[in-house]
Amino acid sequence: MFGPRPRRIIGTPAADLPRVELQARTGNVVAVRDVDFDVAGGEVFVVMGLSGSGKSTLVRCLTRLIEPTAGTVRIGDVDVTAAGDDALLDLRRHRVSMVFQHFGLLPHRSLADNVAFGLEVRGVDKAARRAKAEAMLELVGLGGLGTTRPDQLSGGMQQRVGLARALATDPEVMLFDEPFSALDPLIRRDMQDEVIRLRREVNTTMMFITHDLSEALRLGDRIAIMRDGRFVQVGTPSEVVGAPADDYVENFVRDVSRSHVLPVESIMTPVDGADGDGYCARVPLGTKVRDVMGRLAHHDLPVGVVDGEGRVVGTVDRVAALRLVAGEDVIDVAEVSEVDG
Repeated sequence: MFGPRPRRIIGTPAADLPRVELQARTGNVVAVRDVDFDVAGGEVFVVMGLSGSGKSTLVRCLTRLIEPTAGTVRIGDVDVTAAGDDALLDLRRHRVSMVFQHFGLLPHRSLADNVAFGLEVRGVDKAARRAKAEAMLELVGLGGLGTTRPDQLSGGMQQRVGLARALATDPEVMLFDEPFSALDPLIRRDMQDEVIRLRREVNTTMMFITHDLSEALRLGDRIAIMRDGRFVQVGTPSEVVGAPADDYVENFVRDVSRSHVLPVESIMTPVDGADGDGYCARVPLGTKVRDVMGRLAHHDLPVGVVDGEGRVVGTVDRVAALRLVAGEDVIDVAEVSEVDG
């Protein structure tokens, strides 16, 4: 909460007032209200919403770049909200890295020195941090450019340097605050590919802030939709697209091609371990519907959906796929989640 003496409002009836009314009565603005969530190790958790929804404030509260007015933040075994200066400094230097929308590179330093800056602050010796910086530049596709200055790079390449800098400290958690929103669409997609690849290679826990739904669907294991400081819905991409919690979320996902998001189990007809040759192809659970459309278009036989042990647990035919593309509501997200589980 921002404004005059916000702590005096916590726990009073005024705290429950709508945002506009609270501001009119007290002069305080609530940026984040009643948000409660957990992020699993190795997960990419995406928070998305329109400008002013509170998402950037939320991510800054996690390392106390903004001090939470009330509540508790825990990262691993650290109670961030109760941490003293030394513990907070250790958390920021060793366990959590952040990538911002604005690159924040030091223009008078080389790329290698920019990437190694966090290690320099830690007191790591020059040779070790130089080697680490070169390795991180190689990881993000900028190998051999360590002596280059930031102003010699494009915006997308500069953001890669910011990503390399965040990775150089081997963080447990990476926080992204709309890092690609200022980039051109093609460069933005390249950077999304980079995050997907790095996530696969380094398996770091990530929290990603964006206002772009396609970006959220592409990157997130789970997505939180935020509005007026609150979480409206939290779920997998399939759950958010297939079963919007309310009209607000439904408006967000209205133009999404559901075949690009929903897995084949959302439209399959379950079968009990059937086998045989009556399929034009077999695909694993979790395959996106769009990835079987080509086969269904050229064959009359259905696609068999197999579990982790190779058993056919369902079939998808041309009619089911066309119904999904046509927008008919044939999805039971609860059943999909149960199959995934």
